Amino acid sequence: MSPNLNKTLNHFTATKLASLISEAQCQPSDIIRDCFKRIKLRNPKVKAWKYINESKIEQQLDYLNQVKTLSPLSGIPMAIKDNFDTKDMPTEYGTSIYPGFRPQKDTEVIKILRNAGLIFLGKTITSEFAGPYPGPTLNPHALDRTPGVSSMGSAASVADFMVPISNGTQTGGSIIRPASLCGVFGYKGSFGHITGVGIKHLKPSIDTVGHFARCLEDIELLRQVLTNDLNSNSFISIKPPIRIGICKTSNWHAASIDTKIAIKKSIESLKTTDCILEEINLPPEFDKVMERSFQVIYSWELREAHKQEIKNHFESFNPWFKWAIRFLEDISFQDYQEALEEAEYTRSILKKIFREIDVIISPSAIGEAPKELMEIPKYSFNHLWTLMYVPCVNLPYFLGANGLPVGIQVIGPQNKDKQLLSYCNEIENKMKNYFGKLPVSTIS
Repeated sequence: MSPNLNKTLNHFTATKLASLISEAQCQPSDIIRDCFKRIKLRNPKVKAWKYINESKIEQQLDYLNQVKTLSPLSGIPMAIKDNFDTKDMPTEYGTSIYPGFRPQKDTEVIKILRNAGLIFLGKTITSEFAGPYPGPTLNPHALDRTPGVSSMGSAASVADFMVPISNGTQTGGSIIRPASLCGVFGYKGSFGHITGVGIKHLKPSIDTVGHFARCLEDIELLRQVLTNDLNSNSFISIKPPIRIGICKTSNWHAASIDTKIAIKKSIESLKTTDCILEEINLPPEFDKVMERSFQVIYSWELREAHKQEIKNHFESFNPWFKWAIRFLEDISFQDYQEALEEAEYTRSILKKIFREIDVIISPSAIGEAPKELMEIPKYSFNHLWTLMYVPCVNLPYFLGANGLPVGIQVIGPQNKDKQLLSYCNEIENKMKNYFGKLPVSTIS
């Protein structure tokens, strides 16, 4: 039976639900029942889900009942972004040219999750080929605003309490920005930290896997399951971050007043602790690599990943996709190679910066979710960090002038994902001690 609680099970975090299951206070089927109630109530408005089949869920539950506990997240429901192949559910990649497509096998990360005993409720909506182009999903906090792209459905489903956790991918800002706009925790792993093997249209030099949740403990536990890095503690015992860099980047002029106040309040709270804060001014190489190299790599690998679709369906694609391909008209293979080299050189500079600091704090997005559902922001606080291969986390700790989420982004050294999440936990504790509660209004 479900525990005698004031709220339904879909409101609990994955970590709490796992504890309830282990204590025999509820069953996975109880959690799924409450998730479905929420989905049926809210999804007609939010439009987060592409595919749900309750019979497939029953099959997963039957399997789970036949085996022992597979992982700490066994029996926990999860949403899957519709660019991950699933052998038992359609994968349409956010397009109209793969209607009802049934992959023969799971993407590797889906296989890992399935073997860990997670229950896939279904596939969430993504933009066409997970590109930076809006789709039908709306922001659950304000239905006249965007949830971000391209992991829009995954972020919105967690933010609206339809499911406790979901996964996503990021090429530019497709995890961190939706997490910020929807007010949830978002984690983009270091490049390759979570396997991308088997993702059909993978851009091999940029695409990165991550996930969404409503607490940091869930983010870390899911990371542990995905990387076979399980241990008894959610966060490793390390010293809290002492040296914190504040990096506004050259796009600071585009940040809204809400974002600027969120960064200011973050600095204010951390200054009262034993942290040492310093402003990080990135050298010119960082702007240079973003002026051209990022788009060269993105477009080149986009074209390579979609050769067949471009040949047969190019005219049916969205305007952004067409522009990204046409961008290559004057780009040579040598240009592509030089872009890769410039990106790698810039990463070497960032590694030197991280020798002097523990983490970087930067904006997650321009500000609150905009009303222009078709707008693609010109400026980004995400693309650079994706290209730098470093792990990033959105902390949803602020509310803007309209009462909508505004996140801050915490960035760590490449391949120090566990450390970064531990540092984020310490930052959360310090902010809670200072503000009393989170999130905090930027107008108070």
